[in-house]
Amino acid sequence: MRFGQLVLGPAGAGKSTYCSAVAKHCEANRRKAHVVNLDPAAESFDYEPIIDIREVIQVNEPMEDEDLHLGPNGALIYCMEQLMDNLDWLHERLEEGDEEYILFDIPGQIELFTHFDLIARLVKFLKDDLDFRLCGVFLLDSQFVTDLSKFFSGSFASLSTMINLEVSFVNLLSKTDLLSETQRNELEFFFDLGPELLQGDDFLNSEWAKKYRQLTMAMASVLEEYSLVKFMPFSVNEEELISDVLTVVDDVLQWAEEQDVKVSDFDPPEENDN
Repeated sequence: MRFGQLVLGPAGAGKSTYCSAVAKHCEANRRKAHVVNLDPAAESFDYEPIIDIREVIQVNEPMEDEDLHLGPNGALIYCMEQLMDNLDWLHERLEEGDEEYILFDIPGQIELFTHFDLIARLVKFLKDDLDFRLCGVFLLDSQFVTDLSKFFSGSFASLSTMINLEVSFVNLLSKTDLLSETQRNELEFFFDLGPELLQGDDFLNSEWAKKYRQLTMAMASVLEEYSLVKFMPFSVNEEELISDVLTVVDDVLQWAEEQDVKVSDFDPPEENDN
């Protein structure tokens, strides 16, 4: 049994930074966690990946190809399709090592895990072929809390991803250290999603938005009815938050249970002399 985190979220949410922070935190606590980079558009990051998709293809290649000449979004989708066509390469590279706990740094193009089945196919491959127990970690920039429409949009993206990938999820509001003190104090209101969160929104109560108010509230109630999208605060600069998140993810993966030494808690029966 191997364990993995699928680190997902919109571009700029801090996925690579999260991977680096968790890997360093584990190392400081005498625990091994490794990172696999699956973002062909990555330019630089603070961790040393054990596997890098850029060994196979980089996003600039289909963009510069005379026959393809794709744009940035199309090129990223093309690269991920190439990965799925070369799963033997990924299988071989993962089988080379004995790394037990791996973070998969996924590209930030939201369509990859909400509109296409590419990441869902990757999840199936990791679970069925490589015996991974997986947990999705969805990061949303906490600065979205300053704009409720963006916040609900990100929350729906998380819900859509959870439904499409069919794995357990932990949702994080990242970069909380960049919020003002007032905004940080208000974060608790965003940890439980529901229509009541929109009650005091100035835009929703404006004359222009009244026409769509009922539709907006109905959509917001979907998040409450599913009761799946719950957020935790996260900052790479606060070890306590990193530890809290890792503890929750480990509980989801049941990682600690697999680490326990199996011993007998009773004395074996005495042999019958007869």
